Amino acid sequence: MGEPLSAADARILALESDAVRGHALKLLVLEPGEPLDLEAVRASVAERLAAFPRGRQVVVDGAGGPAWTDADDLDVAQHVRRRDAADPAQLRAVVGALMSEPLDRSRPLWTIDLIGPLADGREAIAVRLHHALADGLTAVRFLEAVVFEPHDAPAHEVGIRDPAARPTRWSEWERMPVTLARELGHPGTRSPFDRPITSRRALAFVDVPLAEARAVGAARPMHATVNDVLLAVIAGALRRRLLHRGRTPRLNAQVPVSLHERDEDAAVSGNRDSFVDVGLHLHEPDDLRRLDLISAQMRDRKRGHDARSLDELFHALAAAGPVGAFVHGLADDPREFALAISNVPGPRVPVAVAGRRVGHVYTSSEPGPRHALRVAAISNDRWLGVGFCVDPDAVPDVEVLADAAHDAWEALRSSPR
Repeated sequence: MGEPLSAADARILALESDAVRGHALKLLVLEPGEPLDLEAVRASVAERLAAFPRGRQVVVDGAGGPAWTDADDLDVAQHVRRRDAADPAQLRAVVGALMSEPLDRSRPLWTIDLIGPLADGREAIAVRLHHALADGLTAVRFLEAVVFEPHDAPAHEVGIRDPAARPTRWSEWERMPVTLARELGHPGTRSPFDRPITSRRALAFVDVPLAEARAVGAARPMHATVNDVLLAVIAGALRRRLLHRGRTPRLNAQVPVSLHERDEDAAVSGNRDSFVDVGLHLHEPDDLRRLDLISAQMRDRKRGHDARSLDELFHALAAAGPVGAFVHGLADDPREFALAISNVPGPRVPVAVAGRRVGHVYTSSEPGPRHALRVAAISNDRWLGVGFCVDPDAVPDVEVLADAAHDAWEALRSSPR
């Protein structure tokens, strides 16, 4: 009955619990204008959902495991709703509540909430998608297909790979010992985010000007990418916060890597990503030097195709019983990575919803057990929007951490190059 979930999607669905909700959130902040018409947005979404078939499907439990099947009846009013908020603090409270609220498994695994209007005339749209339904790149395809007004610009190619360049399986396994030593052979010290978590969520956001981030990276001797700059900003923020508390532990970050390939149907391809682990070099006091160290690691991992090699390994271990579980547990240990930091390319041209330009885009992903801080970023045509998501009981100062990220960015942009 229905189409079975991929192994990756089924594993993500199985991680859902009282503490882990399993979804991500994209927050669109619209420039000031006339308030959105809820019924008009509902009608637009209903009309355009056909372009994203998974948005009309539910997960059912069958004899062979969970499967996608068409929903008997999709009530768009249950998915597209309105929430009140008058200022940025109330907006953060609303999206924190949305991240805490489980998606209804009896319905398609997405919601769209119109939030505001804020006192300054802005309005926000919070789009939640279960991670079993969409990874970061697929979530952007959902926005393009269902939420943003249609435009002619092609989809962003960042994170899309050429299938002809895929290494052979033999070459993947030949490199495996080096890959494992590079990725899992340098555990950090005890993570300050190694805390139990509840379902409560608190969020904070910060913006980095995209063109300036490119310029900072391009000015480095070995040319750092925007993603390298993001990692350096987060590392700088963590150093500032933890040094304030009298410690600079040795921490690694897990960096998701897209394995999507050109010409695949992103609307139904599900989760196609792997990861690499990089040291954040919190001991390094110089922000630009820290950027160079992080960038060098990322170049090594790209040259070694580490993300694809690890994907091959974990696929092979899926049926390996206790051995596979042991290796997965090793890779997920907080000393292997203290936090995950993801970055997804969003719309590269100006986009709008119901005639209102989208000024800023942010994203927020779930923290996990023993990983109480999660950082995620998404770009639009002008900004890199960075979202911090925590369990506030485990990490009580998420807004201070976002402020520290702003300070770290200012230090990078103003440092002599």
